[in-house]
Amino acid sequence: MADEKRFAVLIDAENVSEKYIKFILDEISNDGVATIKRIYGDWTKTIMTSWKNVLLDNSITPIQQYSYTTGKNATDSAMIIDAMDILYSGNIDGFCLVSSDSDFTRLASRLRESGMVVVGMGEKKTPNPFIAACNKFKYLEVLAQDAIPADDAHEETQDHLAGLDHTSLDAVRNTVLTIVQETSDDDGWASLGDIGNILTKRYPDFDVRNYGFRKLTPFIKSLKIFDIRSVRGKDGHVSIIYVKEKEHEQGR
Repeated sequence: MADEKRFAVLIDAENVSEKYIKFILDEISNDGVATIKRIYGDWTKTIMTSWKNVLLDNSITPIQQYSYTTGKNATDSAMIIDAMDILYSGNIDGFCLVSSDSDFTRLASRLRESGMVVVGMGEKKTPNPFIAACNKFKYLEVLAQDAIPADDAHEETQDHLAGLDHTSLDAVRNTVLTIVQETSDDDGWASLGDIGNILTKRYPDFDVRNYGFRKLTPFIKSLKIFDIRSVRGKDGHVSIIYVKEKEHEQGR
C-alpha cells in the first residue's frame, strides 16, 4: 500500500539469536514495510556461521565490523553511524532496532527527536532505559511464542511470561481505568482503539501477548472491571468497540 511506513531494520547480531529473525520481520510487517534490512557483527568469527542461511533466506545485508578491542561491542558504533546516515537520507519513516543492549538508548531517543517511529525488539534481559526510549518495544521470546498454535502454547507461554520483567498487570489495569475515565463520552464509553494507542504511549513494552492474550478485546475482558459493546457498520461488520467501567466498580 502506498501509505505504508518504510522501516530500516538494524540488527545487532552479537545480542540477538538467529532463531528470532523470521519473527522480527513478521512483526515489523504489522507496522509497515522493511525497505532496509541490515545486520551487524564480526562475520569472521566461527560462531557467526549459523547466520549464513538465515540472512540469505530473508535478504538481510550483513555489515562486517571487526572487534578491535577485547570486551567492547564493536557493532554498536557501526549501527549508530549507519542509522544516522539512513536518517539523513530522508527515505524512511521509522527504525526497528533489534538488540538487548542499553547502548542503543541514546540512538533511539535521537531518532525519535527527529520524528522517526522507533520500534525496539530484544530479549527479556533488555534494560529498561532502552525499552523506554522506543515508541514501542517487543520481547523476542513473546514473538516466538506467539507463533506456536494456540492448542500447544498454553504451558510454554506461562513459562516464558514468568521470566518477563514487563509492566505489571495491576499497573495496566489501573491505567486502562484512568484512560477510560479521561477519554469517555458523557455516557462513560471510551473507544477501544484509543485505549490501545494511549497504553502503548504510556508503556512502550505493552503488548497483550505479554499477558497470554493475542487480541486487546479479550485482554480487556479479563480485567473483569469493564463492559464492552460493539457498534456495527452498514455492512454488518464490527466497526468500533467501546469500553465502559462496570456500574458496580464506579466510585470505588
